[in-house]
Order: sequence, then C-alpha cells, then structure tokens
Amino acid sequence: MGLAIGLDAAEKSVKSMTERAPIKHQRRAPKYFDFQPIPLRVTQVSEPHRIGTFRTTPAVETVLYDFGAVCVTYQIPLSGPFSGLLSLSEALYDNENLLADSRRLVEELLAGIKTAVLRPQISGFYEDYIIFQVREFDAPDSRRRLLAENPSLVAQVLRADSDLRSEQEVQDALACQISYGAEDLSLVDWVSSLVFDKAADDTRAVIEYGQVQLLELRHLDNQLDTALDRCYESLPHQTQRRWFPLSSGKDLREIGQLQVESALLFEGINNAIKLLGDQYLARVYEQIGKRYHLASWDESIRRKLRTLESIYTKIEDSQSTTRLEFLEWIIIILIALEFMIPFLPGRAR
Repeated sequence: MGLAIGLDAAEKSVKSMTERAPIKHQRRAPKYFDFQPIPLRVTQVSEPHRIGTFRTTPAVETVLYDFGAVCVTYQIPLSGPFSGLLSLSEALYDNENLLADSRRLVEELLAGIKTAVLRPQISGFYEDYIIFQVREFDAPDSRRRLLAENPSLVAQVLRADSDLRSEQEVQDALACQISYGAEDLSLVDWVSSLVFDKAADDTRAVIEYGQVQLLELRHLDNQLDTALDRCYESLPHQTQRRWFPLSSGKDLREIGQLQVESALLFEGINNAIKLLGDQYLARVYEQIGKRYHLASWDESIRRKLRTLESIYTKIEDSQSTTRLEFLEWIIIILIALEFMIPFLPGRAR
C-alpha cells in the first residue's frame, strides 16, 4: 500500500470500522509478546462470493501493518465431510474473483487513509493463502484416524492438488506439525494451513503475519534487484563524467536514499512481532520460517544491501578522487597564471 502507514492517523480516518486489538492469547503468554506497533484492523463489507458449494461472509477483515503491508481476510463457514475441503482448496487457489475484489477493497481503503500513507501505491505483488480451521469433528478421535488412515487426502487439501499421490510429497506436506495440547494440531504448508483447534486466533495471527512477511520480503528483494540493475547501468557513465564531479551527485543521493529506505523496511518487517516468552507461538513461527524459507530471503536481501553499500562507496570514492584532481588542476592553473601575468603585454614594467 505504501512505504509506511501511520496507523494512528489511519485509525482516525476510518474510526467507525477499525480496531487496534493485540493478539488474543488462548494460552499463557507474557504481556510483552505482541505486535509492535499493534496492526490496525478494518472491517469492510463485500458481496458474498460463491466458491463451489461454499460462500464467503459479507464481512471482510483488512489488517494494516505500519511497514506498508495489507492483509485482506475472507471467511467461509465450513460444514460437511472433510473430503469437501479438497474441492474448496482447489477453487480458492489463485481465485481471480477474490483477488480482484480484495484489490478493490484495498483501493477503497487507501482512498480514505491516503494522507496517513507515505508514498501511497498498491504493488502488483500478492500472496494468496488459505487457513482451514476445524473446530470439531463428529467423533472425538476423527482427527487421529484421518491422519493415520488418509494422509494423502490431508496433503491434497494442504497443497490444493487432487493429483498429489507421491509418498514423498505427502510426507513433505505433513512435515510441519505443531501442537500445544492433546486435542489441537496445526499443519503448516506453502499453499495452506490446517488448524485443528476450537480457539486459534493467536495461531492464525502468526500464520497471517508469516505470509505478510514473505510478501514484503519478495517485494523488497524485487526492489533491490531493480536498484542494482540501475546502478550497474550507471557505473559506466561515471567514467564519462570524470571532469564533471558534481554531475554524479543525483545518482549518489538516489542510492543513499534507497539504502536507508530498504534498511528501514527490512528492520520493520523483522521486528514487527516479538516472539519471546510464548514457546508455542514461537514454534509456530519457526515452522513458518522453515516452510517459507524466510532465512534465505533475509540473507538474499542482506547480500544485496551489502552490494548496494559497496557500489555507493565506490561511486563516492570515485567522486572524491575526481574532485581532488579537479582542485589540483585548478591550483596548478592558478599558479601558472600567477607566473604568466607579469609577462603579459601591458603588464611589463
């Protein structure tokens, strides 16, 4: 939505439909475990969308993060056999209607809070993700029997792929399992997550944040790629500007500004949530990080920031050297003129 969002100012703009609610802990957790700052939750209304035999609810929750990211959440009431989730999962994968509607909702919201957004612009990057929350089964041991007797169906739901048959793929899809008690279980995968729990607001909040973090890292990585391409293109021109030391100042300022903005965004993404003290949610976030390869994205961005710093240093050093040479030549010319002036016509005594 932009480089940054002033959440307090945005809250004042759409106060009637906003909420600043911290994570609703279903388990014991210290007070300092939370988002910093707390995201702004906005309730918007949309026409229900039919997805196969299911239908979305009219209320749509949009979450604004201070580092410029937006998460739009649709809810679909679930009922019926577990096998029915497979067709729903496939229908939700890259669903064009929901993607178009979510963009429309974000555009409407941006129009209302534009003054609170720094550099307002809706990016073309997005991540669509599904969280299936199963609150209860007909029989108490249904979850255990489902995972033991039909793991391929669970994997197909997680991957939104009815053709998934490989034993290795099934094992990989079910690899990230986290539970707190005897009755709850969360399975985290690339396309979707399955949460077997009656109350899982905190688990869903962490999974949603993992998706937002992945999206922002992808967006930042793409920005740095574009910036590095521009830098590589401008480097040959530095030699052509050798005798015009001030002409490269604009490039240097742009690179420096990009460095600062990228570093601030990178730190904002990684420091938005504090996971110290809540071991269960920390494990959920750890599994998300492994599944989404967040550490690899972090390292890629750090490497590109270092490359950008190196280019900035080289251009700055080149400019400093050129300016010194330019000043030396001016001094040489002035000294030469001082010796020549007495011998010029009309100056002789």
